[in-house]
Amino acid sequence: MRAITVIGPPHSGKTTLAAALAALDGTPPTMLKLMGDVELSCFPFMQDRWAVLDLPGGLDNFAMIGPALAASDAAVLCAPADVEAAVLSAPYLRIIEDSGIPAFLFINRTDVATHRISDIVSALQQYCAHGILLRQVPIRTEGQITGAVDLISERAWEYHEDERSSLVELPKDVAMREQEARFDLLESLADFDDALLEQIIEDQRPMTEGIYAVATRALQRHDLIPAFLGSASHGNGIMRLMKSLRHETPQIAALPRHHGLGEDELAVGCLADTVKHMGKTVLIRALANGIAPGMALGGSSIGSLNHIDGRTPLKSMSAGDLALTIKSDHIAPATYLSADGSMPLPEWAQAHPPGLHRRLTPVHERDENKLSSALAKLAGIDPGLQIGQDESTGQFVIGVQGPLHLRRIAEKLELGFGVKVECAPMQTALRETIRRKIEAHCRHRKQSGGAGQFADVLIDVAPRPLGSGFVFDEIVKGGAVPRNYIPAVEAGARDALDRGPSGFPVVDIAVTLKDGKSHSVDSSDHAFRTAGKNAVKAALDEAGTVVLQPIMRVRIDVPSILSGGLAPLFSGLKGQVLGFESHPTANGWDVFNGLLPMASEEDLFRALGGATRGTAWFSSKLDHYEEITEPVASYA
Repeated sequence: MRAITVIGPPHSGKTTLAAALAALDGTPPTMLKLMGDVELSCFPFMQDRWAVLDLPGGLDNFAMIGPALAASDAAVLCAPADVEAAVLSAPYLRIIEDSGIPAFLFINRTDVATHRISDIVSALQQYCAHGILLRQVPIRTEGQITGAVDLISERAWEYHEDERSSLVELPKDVAMREQEARFDLLESLADFDDALLEQIIEDQRPMTEGIYAVATRALQRHDLIPAFLGSASHGNGIMRLMKSLRHETPQIAALPRHHGLGEDELAVGCLADTVKHMGKTVLIRALANGIAPGMALGGSSIGSLNHIDGRTPLKSMSAGDLALTIKSDHIAPATYLSADGSMPLPEWAQAHPPGLHRRLTPVHERDENKLSSALAKLAGIDPGLQIGQDESTGQFVIGVQGPLHLRRIAEKLELGFGVKVECAPMQTALRETIRRKIEAHCRHRKQSGGAGQFADVLIDVAPRPLGSGFVFDEIVKGGAVPRNYIPAVEAGARDALDRGPSGFPVVDIAVTLKDGKSHSVDSSDHAFRTAGKNAVKAALDEAGTVVLQPIMRVRIDVPSILSGGLAPLFSGLKGQVLGFESHPTANGWDVFNGLLPMASEEDLFRALGGATRGTAWFSSKLDHYEEITEPVASYA
């Protein structure tokens, strides 16, 4: 079995293309739907077995692409037949380039194309370090594409609605253009084959079989990306694409070599879902023969293996086969699996950092424990989901790829786990500090029958540079405060920092214990801790605090053609632009760096989608805190 992943921007016709490929043989495919609306179709074609993974477009679903590609022999990028839409394919070309996986380009919906195919390829080429090799030229009738000429075989095909194309004589008005395009194709292929280069130099006509062989090697080594054209909704160009897939896609034996895997790796954990009455199921692809129920995989014995129909048990898997693991919770998606354990996929296959964060609370309090368990299970099957906890409230916090991803998680929690949740925006993690030094004295005395409590402390509280944190020191002389009680004073000072006068944690101050008194009977750690806490609180109240907001260092990956709009967008969100630079490894991409208040991150997420047509993403980390001048209520 060979496996192909179909990717591309939203509304490019991926699902239609995948369905058209699966229908070519006339046998109804076996279908499987996984979390994230991923569809897997298994079908025969000319005595070979095929599997096609159809992944929905958009950055909300991008986390699924890496694991799918890691388990695939090749990718098909479905791109719109529109020069202006080429930038929408940029994220997909980038991950194809990063992965090094053999890839085919299918320019879809050419029946409504208004631009020259060569111009579309040129527009896509700017996002690709490897050459995109046009393998067909269109035949136009009255300005509309009605067929195509294969540049290697030089056969012309005329399209028919929902029927196979028919072989026709090469139209005279296409002959010159076909010869020019074929010469360009041969020159490109000759860069990777000395024999073909010699034939071109000596003006010999290369054999068709030889050209196909060179094209196959160039594809399998990821030297070039061949481009085909057609219209999946009308069945045009599908057979030509499928035949190229059949002849040029590498066999399963090439996949471990491509990923640099050894003989120990037996399978790839691809994508996963949770299914009622079965629990966690992971789609795996075998890299070796003999994987069977009960054998060690991923560090423990696997329970059972099912065919992708979800019902039929499998006795064993051959290399290249796909199956679902059942009752094997230790098997994780997005991993390479050996008998002894697993390891994560390479960096290129990892999800982008979540751009949207939400606090989750169960609608019914009784579901609190259920929610914890459900989120843990979802995190085990969704590579784009991050789970955390709010430090101040203890609420669950999730990081998702976007609003569609968030809705999918909420629906899965309700329908799959019976937990209905409410989602709330994150609160900005404000802090407070002081701007002037202050001295404070506190005497803690309490008599309640029996042993009393007594502690007396004199402290200085002083501001420190932003970001330098809290320090405690003591300059007590003459044993006024016994040394065994000094750590309790520090603990009390730290207690006071949990909540300042404005209600936020206090940062960047120095507390110095200068003097104090003790009692031989009534003094204790508890008494000095209470005195230390109350002294610091009194100092903060007297000195007055200023509220600080977190400033994030933001990195945005953006196609170069769209990066010019980021500076005004960023400035409008009260951010500071630090600069642009070309991405060091991704053609046609820029890296934008800036500083942004944490309170503006969600606004950035929303604005970025519109400004970059859904192609850019950002990551952020805390850089520093700075004083805010606006009402604190606006940051709630």
